Amino acid sequence: MSAITRDEVAHLARLSRLALGDDELDHLAAQLDQIISAVARVQEVTAEDIPPTSHALPLTNVYRADQNVPCLTPEQALSGAPAAEEQRFRVPRILDEEA
Repeated sequence: MSAITRDEVAHLARLSRLALGDDELDHLAAQLDQIISAVARVQEVTAEDIPPTSHALPLTNVYRADQNVPCLTPEQALSGAPAAEEQRFRVPRILDEEA
């Protein structure tokens, strides 16, 4: 693969509306060339027999079976509340009507 040139970096900078100096263009050209070379090496890897993965380690979700269990009645749940109204906890208003 051919190396990325300084002119190509300058063209990309213009397209990106970046004002880069001469030293920045030279520096970025070398860095972008290294990045492109690394990507090219990764693309050379034959991965046809490797299944796609979303995580490096195998993960499985652990679910328990849903079971119906006895729960509190509304009266039991509200029995310790300082104030209750229409089977709900009554709390002081914190917002005005306009909000």
